[in-house]
Amino acid sequence: MSTGMTQQPGSMPEPGGIMALSTGYWASQTLLTANRIGLFDALAEAGLTDTEAAARLGLDPRATTLLLNACVALGLCDKQGEHFRNSSASAAFLTSGSPASLTNAIRYSDDLYATWGDLEATLKSGSPAKSPATYLGQDDAQTRHFVYGMHNRAIGIGRALCGLVDLAGRKRLLDVGGGPGTYSALLTEANEGLVADVLELEGVAAVGREILAEMGADERVSMLDGDYHSSDFGTGYDIVLMSGMFHRETPANCRKLIDKARECLEPGGLLIVSDVFTDAGGAGPAFAALFGLNMLLTATDGGVHA
Repeated sequence: MSTGMTQQPGSMPEPGGIMALSTGYWASQTLLTANRIGLFDALAEAGLTDTEAAARLGLDPRATTLLLNACVALGLCDKQGEHFRNSSASAAFLTSGSPASLTNAIRYSDDLYATWGDLEATLKSGSPAKSPATYLGQDDAQTRHFVYGMHNRAIGIGRALCGLVDLAGRKRLLDVGGGPGTYSALLTEANEGLVADVLELEGVAAVGREILAEMGADERVSMLDGDYHSSDFGTGYDIVLMSGMFHRETPANCRKLIDKARECLEPGGLLIVSDVFTDAGGAGPAFAALFGLNMLLTATDGGVHA
């Protein structure tokens, strides 16, 4: 991510990039709100005028016009005459009926919007602004947004992972902290004879079982309620997958988890680690560096590793 500042030798840098960053939340809140109120689903079947959209969504007509025009400016909607329609990207990713829908991932980002406003307090205290328990089982709605959001993101990454690892001949997979079990569902589908156990917290596992059933993977993948810090990993596995876990852990805990994985693996077993990582210096790429702050805000030992 660049701030967009350019500078000729001996000249003053341009401030445009910094100003754009300072108002970046205008665009994100427009997206989050439009997703939350169901705007893209309302526009899914046919274009609506601003008056029709306001009536369907129970909104103020003038305010709805401003929102729709902002969505057009952001590329989220198209405008033809007096009618507004979803852009091709919104139709693909922001409608609940689309197989590539990211609506739940966006809802989880929405849940974190106020949390990011507490960044200064977290920087002073070192403690997360949002209790992890909130989205790991304590609050049903936020837990569903979190788990389905992980699932939305994992579909694309998981399909890529299937092409990156050779699991031929392997039979048993332990997916540690596997969230909704999406990776396990895709890996077992791609590798005949492979079955998987997903070790996950009870509240997350409950939503994961719904997702596995929706994917038709519940006969290949089993959910095991437990905490990967304290639960026994068992024995007899020839693959251990640790995906999206290390960014919640200290380096020392990551090493302990690797040791636990080794102990449960058969000779010749394979450990797969999938996560967001920075470059060696820790300051890039931009998404990874910002992701570290997001984890600082939402997990006790949250951060990002190189």
